[in-house]
Amino acid sequence: MSHALPLPSPVRIECSASEAFCVWLARSGGSVVTTTYQAGKVAVIGWDGRQATLLMREFDKPLGMAVEHNRMVLATRHDIWFFANARFLAHDYLEDRPGRYDALYVPRATYHTGDLHTHDVAVGRDGVVLVNTRFSCLARLSDDHNFIPLWKPSFVTDLVPEDRCHLNGVAMVDGRPKYVTALGTTDSPGAWREKKATGGVVIDVETDQIVVDGLAMPHSPRWHDGRLWILNSGAGELVRVDPATGSTEVVCGLPGYVRGLAFVGNHALVGMCKIREKHIFGGLPIQERRPQLRCGVAVVDLARGAEIGTFEFTSGCEELFDVHFLPGISRPMILNLEKEAARSAMTNPDSSFWLRAGNEVRDEAFAASPHRLSRAADRSAPISPSEGQPMESSLEQTGTTIPGSGT
Repeated sequence: MSHALPLPSPVRIECSASEAFCVWLARSGGSVVTTTYQAGKVAVIGWDGRQATLLMREFDKPLGMAVEHNRMVLATRHDIWFFANARFLAHDYLEDRPGRYDALYVPRATYHTGDLHTHDVAVGRDGVVLVNTRFSCLARLSDDHNFIPLWKPSFVTDLVPEDRCHLNGVAMVDGRPKYVTALGTTDSPGAWREKKATGGVVIDVETDQIVVDGLAMPHSPRWHDGRLWILNSGAGELVRVDPATGSTEVVCGLPGYVRGLAFVGNHALVGMCKIREKHIFGGLPIQERRPQLRCGVAVVDLARGAEIGTFEFTSGCEELFDVHFLPGISRPMILNLEKEAARSAMTNPDSSFWLRAGNEVRDEAFAASPHRLSRAADRSAPISPSEGQPMESSLEQTGTTIPGSGT
């Protein structure tokens, strides 16, 4: 006689936002999107005119993201997802609450790469670039193969699925991959773990030269304002790098294992993580400097080198991977294939439609080519994200008090 296994207990995700973060978010005119592979979510932090809001959408091990104009690219366990913003349909996504959203990211295509352990993704002149961590290389997508190798470090002698140096991040310059981060200069399976606190490097892709070494598990290299920036993750530091000399400058120290970096004018958004897996992350400088680590997104003033506001996950989420900013979009909606709306949202270059029962009405937002919207009640309801479904709510609805949310 067989017995059904008990379902796992729901995990409640709770969060809070400092008053300064709410003030910054309100003034930014945009929203923040971050990935957490540990919780299996893409999280969007928006602003509804009164308070910060949180939307969480479930994906299988989401890691790196890239945002470019109308498009969004997301790396998950086995796939690379492509989304497009069906912005003319966003207003009526919820028929009983029209205007709640100002963007609607709908899945348009996926590439089935298999488990490449893809970390960063970037959009360049020649398409999407993947950091293929399992094969220790940069790669491109293929219609015929799991990937096409683009570049690998000179010290890696073979293209095999052994994670020999834990290549994890890429910085694009003028639309081409220029700098990468790796956790070691090793050439055997998992050998980078032995010196993880001091073995991290930044490599120039064009010259194959090591620009900086001696780092503690670096991630998220980014080129911004004519400069190279990285996160020295194991030390909890945002670092500015001079590639010509290899000199580094710590701009700000933060109370977390830092991973995920984006820039908004003279501010940086930095993802922070707690440390769960001691056998991989144990013995890092951040654990000696900070007795208690936090998980969330910090806003850093680059001119002052200081943290000025924080959004924090206080329960249910302990690790982030990537962070991006969506300018000009305050309340985006992101759909996965579990949502019926992903199949009823129809767009073409000239018009957009909702395939819903009900009366057709004109969408006056696009007067040159009117959109017809077939409108019916959206029967989705906020539920706990632990139930395997997306959660959409304001932060107050999660039971979390938010200082300054009425700013």
